[in-house]
Amino acid sequence: MSKAASFVSEATPSPTRTARKPVLVPKGVTAGYVVFDRQARKVTVFRNVHKRFRSASVVKLLIAIDHLEDVAKPDLALLQPMLRVSDDNAATALWRRGGQGKIILRMSKRLGLTDTGPPPADKPGFWGYTAISALDIAKVYRYLLEKAEPKVRDTIMTQLRKAGQCGSDGFDQFFGIPRAVPKPWAVKQGWSGYGSVPPSTCVRARAASADVDFVHPVLHTTGVLGDRYIMVLLTTQTTPWADATKKITKLVGDVYRAAL
Repeated sequence: MSKAASFVSEATPSPTRTARKPVLVPKGVTAGYVVFDRQARKVTVFRNVHKRFRSASVVKLLIAIDHLEDVAKPDLALLQPMLRVSDDNAATALWRRGGQGKIILRMSKRLGLTDTGPPPADKPGFWGYTAISALDIAKVYRYLLEKAEPKVRDTIMTQLRKAGQCGSDGFDQFFGIPRAVPKPWAVKQGWSGYGSVPPSTCVRARAASADVDFVHPVLHTTGVLGDRYIMVLLTTQTTPWADATKKITKLVGDVYRAAL
């Protein structure tokens, strides 16, 4: 049995499970989410946990694990900004070094991911077209926190805890968990389909496959809340960036309250 295989029986929710508080998915949004309580060892709220979405930058978690576990001298100069500010150029470099889709095949086998798959055959270089599900990404976080070697866990989680508000492409990546859930948290966000130019300037806050939708914009928020809760919320959207980020942030707030 793989290191992550036991997560399936523990974390796959019962179809009869209902949330304590209602979670209303906004009109025009397709969502798959799961919250896993590591202390209680159970899923507390879920929806469409096996629905497959294109990953956008969430796949960078798998690229990072693969690189750290399979390379003798990891390239931290690429890996750290890839995780912290979601740098796409760094991801592309590591994706090519790792054999592109072979990274996904290795990680799926190693972590016991059942819904995850490499990009379509005609788009091998498009790492953001990897197929993922909410449950599989929850497995990834649990693997990191409970099974990965300390150097792998610490390298990745340190960067996720230091996630910058402004991604390297200029998009504000503080939507979803960072806006709706109190600290501490560690996050890896994902966005795709909103063009290459941010709708507004990001200003850092002052210190104080056939079943995968490759057409509509995606907006994902994933992470660990205080090292206790694992939250994964994946969405496809039909409205512009500003409205979509408001919708996913409200949805995260509803899911968070329902999970407690």
